Amino acid sequence: MDAYTTHGAFSWSELMTKDAAAATQFYGPLLGWTFDTMNMPHGAYHVIKVGDTPVGGIMGPAPDAPPMPPAWGCYVTVSDVDATAARVGALGGRVLVPPMDIPGVGRFTVIGDPQGAILNLITYAPRPG
Repeated sequence: MDAYTTHGAFSWSELMTKDAAAATQFYGPLLGWTFDTMNMPHGAYHVIKVGDTPVGGIMGPAPDAPPMPPAWGCYVTVSDVDATAARVGALGGRVLVPPMDIPGVGRFTVIGDPQGAILNLITYAPRPG
């Protein structure tokens, strides 16, 4: 199974924290993770790698984000993020962030289920190769 193309598969995990560098210093030695750091418009994004495989990321919040505690978030792959987001309301959930593009990565949305749990859904851009 390819988690980046399989509808319903968990495919990425991401930590949002005020001190992303400190988080890498904790999780790296604890779990054997290595990191590739990319400069983004609002700060560094640390891609988590297990061996040579990217599995997630660690980043700081956007400058205009409201205060929030550090938290891990998951991404689930969907075949069509726009069509999936359109079904959320009919099933009792809410679209919290409308579908939008992540250049070079794909298209995502953030939803809340009827009980209030939050989940990121993503349709990845085709990968080379």
